[in-house]
Amino acid sequence: MPLPDTPTTSADDPRVGHLFGAALREDAAPLAVLIGFPSDAGVRRNGGRPGAASGPAAIRRALARLTPDAEAPDRFAHLLAHTRDLGDVAVEGDVEADQAALASAVAPSLAAGAFAIVLGGGHETAFGHFLAQARLGQPVRILNWDAHADVRELRDGRAHSGSPFRQALEHESGLCTRYEVAGLQPHSVAGAHLAYVRAHGAAHFRQALDDPAVPDALYAGHPTMVSFDLDAVDRAHAPGVSAPATDGLPVPLWLRAAYLAGRTPSVRGADVVELSPPLDGDGRTATLAALTVWQLLRGLAARAV
Repeated sequence: MPLPDTPTTSADDPRVGHLFGAALREDAAPLAVLIGFPSDAGVRRNGGRPGAASGPAAIRRALARLTPDAEAPDRFAHLLAHTRDLGDVAVEGDVEADQAALASAVAPSLAAGAFAIVLGGGHETAFGHFLAQARLGQPVRILNWDAHADVRELRDGRAHSGSPFRQALEHESGLCTRYEVAGLQPHSVAGAHLAYVRAHGAAHFRQALDDPAVPDALYAGHPTMVSFDLDAVDRAHAPGVSAPATDGLPVPLWLRAAYLAGRTPSVRGADVVELSPPLDGDGRTATLAALTVWQLLRGLAARAV
C-alpha cells in the first residue's frame, strides 16, 4: 500500500511511497517494517519542548516523496516492495504503558527476521524499541547518535525522554551488554552521566567525529540496535527538534552513519527520534529525518550484495 501523501508521478518517475509493500501479500513476511510511535509524553516529563508526537506522520510524508536510489534502483525497489508499514502504535500518554505497547508491536517482526525502523516520537521511543529487541532473548548492544547521553535517572520512578538508555542498561533481563553514544556535546552532558556511559561502553564527543572514518569504526563494534536522535545534527539543518544543537554533527557524517546502520549485518533495527514538526517551520528537519530512513533502507538493500 502506498505511503500517505505520495505524489502522482509518471510511470518512469516512481517515488518511495509508490513502491512500499508493492510485492507483499497480506500473509507474506516482509524484509523490513516501518512503525510509528507518536508520543512526546516523555519529552514533557523531561521538561523539553513538546511536538515530537507528530513526528512519524511528518517523516512518512517526506519519505513518500523521495525517489528510489538511482545508483541501485532494482535492489532498492525490491527492498521497498518487501517493506511493510505497520502504522502507528496507539498511544495513551502513559509512557511506560506506551513503551510496552511499542515493544509488543515490533517484537513479532524482529522474531520473524525483519529489520525494524521505528519513527519517533521523543527519545523515550528507544526504550520501547529496546524492550522489543530484548524479547528475542539475545544480547543487545546499543549505538546512539546523540548530543546527549540520555542516561538520566527516572523522575519519581517514571521514565522520560532522558532516561531510555539507563533503563536499558539496568533492565532486569540484563540483556543490554554495551551502550555507546556518539555526538555528545561537552556542554550537554553531566560528568556523572559521562562516567556512567563509560562504565557501560564508550562515549564520543562531537569534536572527535570529524574524521569520516569514525562512523565505520563504530559499527565494527557490532551494535544490534541503533538510535538516531536528530538533535545531534547541527541546528542549521535540524532546527525542528526538542533541543537543537549548535556545532552539531554535519549532515554527510550523519547520513553515512544511517547507511552503515542498514548495511551492518549485526544491526536488527533502528529508531529515528525527536523530530518536532511544530518547531520545523520549513520542513528541513523532516526532510533530514526522511533521508535518514532512506539511507537506512539503502544500506539494508546493500546487505545482500
